[in-house]
Amino acid sequence: MSEAEETAKVRRVWDRQAPEYDRQIQLLERIWFTGGREWLTSRARGRVLEVAIGTGRNLPHYAPGTDLTGVELSPAMLAVARRRALSLGCAAELHEGDAEQLDFGGGTFDTVVCALSLCAIPRPAAALAEMHRVLRPGGRLLLLDHVGSTWPPIYAAQWLLERFTIRSAGEHFTRRSLPLVRAAGFEIVEHERRKAGSIERLHARKPPAG
Repeated sequence: MSEAEETAKVRRVWDRQAPEYDRQIQLLERIWFTGGREWLTSRARGRVLEVAIGTGRNLPHYAPGTDLTGVELSPAMLAVARRRALSLGCAAELHEGDAEQLDFGGGTFDTVVCALSLCAIPRPAAALAEMHRVLRPGGRLLLLDHVGSTWPPIYAAQWLLERFTIRSAGEHFTRRSLPLVRAAGFEIVEHERRKAGSIERLHARKPPAG
């Protein structure tokens, strides 16, 4: 499958899931991702880009007046995010776009946020390279995702689940963000793993110029 075909497949998957996504994820957010969105948004500063904004579930958690831009591959997910932004009175600029090919100049943003999405981006290293490019020197990268657990029985279950989810939806459960973030040239500022190591929160920094 070519890169373009793989990207189109991911777009179709999330277009199909968009109508039910919010309902399906509510329970997981209460018991598994608890506090993750608040953790991310409380650290966002300056001009913020949220990559793979989905249905906009982070929008209620940003500080009032945040200068926010969001990009999302799925038009159906983006439509839900736009309705949510309107209902909240949020002036975010929301665009259809690909995390692996961000349509912004280098050094445009002070903060890049990506929540529960690197797990399903086909080429996460390419996406992180783009996040690095669009951040100004010294800018912040804030990530939340589910990753391979540190507890072997849970890791084994995740590995088995992936045999289905990677083929059907491109979603990974044992993929780790930390080594990819380091390889992209970021410096780690904060790093937390929760829920038997299956949830990872990362705050990283693009090194200052010079």
